[in-house]
Amino acid sequence: MDFDFDVIARSWRTVLLTGMAFTLQLTVLAMAGGVVLGTLLALARLSGWRPLALLAAAYVNLVRAVPLVLVIFWFYFLVPYLAAWAIGAEEPVRVGAFWSALITFTLFQAAYYCEIMRGGIQSIPRGQLHAAQALGLRYWQCMGHVVLPQALRNMLPVLLTQTIVLFQDVSLVYVLSVPDFVGAAARVAQRDGRLVEMYSFVAVVYFAMCCALSMLVRRLRRARGQG
Repeated sequence: MDFDFDVIARSWRTVLLTGMAFTLQLTVLAMAGGVVLGTLLALARLSGWRPLALLAAAYVNLVRAVPLVLVIFWFYFLVPYLAAWAIGAEEPVRVGAFWSALITFTLFQAAYYCEIMRGGIQSIPRGQLHAAQALGLRYWQCMGHVVLPQALRNMLPVLLTQTIVLFQDVSLVYVLSVPDFVGAAARVAQRDGRLVEMYSFVAVVYFAMCCALSMLVRRLRRARGQG
């Protein structure tokens, strides 16, 4: 079988402009939501109120124990009914694949970002928190102005590493027939009967982008003396 480069030359712009744009949009939004929710979960896990800490720990452990593709299907079919229940509608609300996927990835990745942020918060010497409280700052002010900014800087390479994993995991929305990068390439492959060429193109693009991001992570680690 001859490898047809022409099918890649004809379609790579369309696949990148439509599919990769969708993939990057979903990745960035899920990362932002996941970091925010993950930080709140980390604070809850470190809370002195035991029921809150146990509830947050149960959520994190449950999510990390369930396959992501199962969570994607679960939310895709469940969210319309939850939305209908929230607004009192009789019929399921048409949420759409994009919003279902965004909610899924945000909630799923929050469990992983939670553990990263928890480690970052615990790496800050307790003396800084006590010093800030001695200056009259409340607990949440200490966290927002003293502890969390340092934790974010310390954990930035690890957060970026987890975001690379998220970027790769977004390809799973293909199972919902969402036109992400893999989905857009698959349509061209099925249309032209060139599966090997298009999936090879997808693999090369993912490899190049993930390698570039991994190099950025290594530079950040070296800049912070983390090896």
